[in-house]
Formats: sequence, structure tokens, C-alpha cells
Amino acid sequence: MREREFWELLEEVFGRSYGRSLAQDQRMPKLANMTAVEALDAGEEPRVVWNVLCDQMEIPDSRRWGHDHNAPPMPAA
Repeated sequence: MREREFWELLEEVFGRSYGRSLAQDQRMPKLANMTAVEALDAGEEPRVVWNVLCDQMEIPDSRRWGHDHNAPPMPAA
């Protein structure tokens, strides 16, 4: 997943205003208590940030990947 895809999904799943607010304000304990914006700026993989945010917001897999429902591959270790 590219960062651009992260932002597209954020808007599709949460809506533009609420999604942007979540990305800037929602702290994620699983990512050192960073926000999504901070985690991405720190170099965290966008897919990891997306999954942690969706888990925290209790978004089911059936909704978290948008209309196509195809999860992108996990980043290489």
C-alpha cells in the first residue's frame, strides 16, 4: 500500500472531514501512541498504520478496504 492509497481509503471509509480529523488526532497505543500522520511521517508502513487505525476504530475487514475489498499485500519484512 502506498501512502496515497492510505489517504484515499481514509476518506472512503471514514469520510473526508472525519477521516482527516482521525489521522491528526487519534492516538494509537500500538504505534507508540502516535497519530496516523505522525506514524507515516516516522516511516511506518501505510498498511500497518491503516490496519492499526481500523482495528482501534473497530472497522471490520469487509469495510476497511473500500469498494473492491482487496487487501494489499503485507510489506516485506
